Amino acid sequence: MQYDYLIVGCGLFGTTFARLVTDAGKKCLIIDKRDHIAGNCYTENVDGINVHKYGAHIFHTSNKKVWEFVNRFAEFNNFINSPKAYSNGKLYSLPFNMNTFYELWGVKTPDSAQLILDQQRYMGPVFNLEQQALSLVGNDIYYTLIKDYTEKQWGRRAIDLPAFIIKRLPLRFTFDNNYFNDKYQGIPIGGYTKMFENMLDGIEIKLNTDYFSDKSYFNSLAKTVVYTGKIDEYFDYQYGELDYRSLRFDVKRLEEENHQGNAVINYCDMSRKYTRIIEHKHFEGAKTDHTVITKEYPQTYERGLTPYYPINDDANQTLYKKYRDCAKSLTNVLFGGRLSEYKYMDMHVVIESAMNKFK
Repeated sequence: MQYDYLIVGCGLFGTTFARLVTDAGKKCLIIDKRDHIAGNCYTENVDGINVHKYGAHIFHTSNKKVWEFVNRFAEFNNFINSPKAYSNGKLYSLPFNMNTFYELWGVKTPDSAQLILDQQRYMGPVFNLEQQALSLVGNDIYYTLIKDYTEKQWGRRAIDLPAFIIKRLPLRFTFDNNYFNDKYQGIPIGGYTKMFENMLDGIEIKLNTDYFSDKSYFNSLAKTVVYTGKIDEYFDYQYGELDYRSLRFDVKRLEEENHQGNAVINYCDMSRKYTRIIEHKHFEGAKTDHTVITKEYPQTYERGLTPYYPINDDANQTLYKKYRDCAKSLTNVLFGGRLSEYKYMDMHVVIESAMNKFK
């Protein structure tokens, strides 16, 4: 059978694109080497709790078209992301706001918080992430809540990371723990997998299918290929491999009703090797006598692991541009998504990108 589109990858970009072209009357086939749909958004029900298998996914957007699109396939609850940060035996509020400043310094007014920040800010030249962060938020916030977390996340010293990784660090001078500024946010009731099942209604899917096991054959099935995997892998690493950070997840069922009282707590010092603990029941308010937690451990990426975060330093950006130029030369292949575009994108941005590619 000849398809209009072969879509490689059943994550958010591939699924969104497939839905849009199917609604436009085109015929497509999605293949994915995993044994499940939904990519990294995949959730599985573990004894009454929807567990985010590949880390916390909290949907947020200010784009009304994107919000209306996802609401075609799921009803969203009113979950507001208000993570906490653990450091040196104390808990702090995120994002950095008046609650955080009170917890750090005991200040109660925006002016007094601003005064401390102005006194602490680094005013010299900026060449690395550490200097950039110090210039934005000063010593206390940086050394309490940023430095160790960042070094665990990236596996490098902050002074060896490029400044542009932290372009800005939002500071709010209100008592507001809502992590996102977006107008719309929440979690799909029943989990992301259920939402993807609805998005994929009527679309042909083949799981446990590796595109690279017979690339020529799969290319022959459709007029156009939509590729959402690693761009360097598509071109057989001819210029070298792009760098990523990966993650290891330690998932446990605990025989207690409520373990940490919050969906997400970041661990911002070196007392623990993991960067955060996710308690999944709080995303949807599951009523159970037990709970499920995930500890998230960053690790070095190597082939066979899942690539999560592109390392966008100068060397990798230079390498990516070579692959991007190769991609532009192909007339019957569309590249889309975080791995193909080699940049970290929130879910709503991935959907926007797929909508733009569809247009």
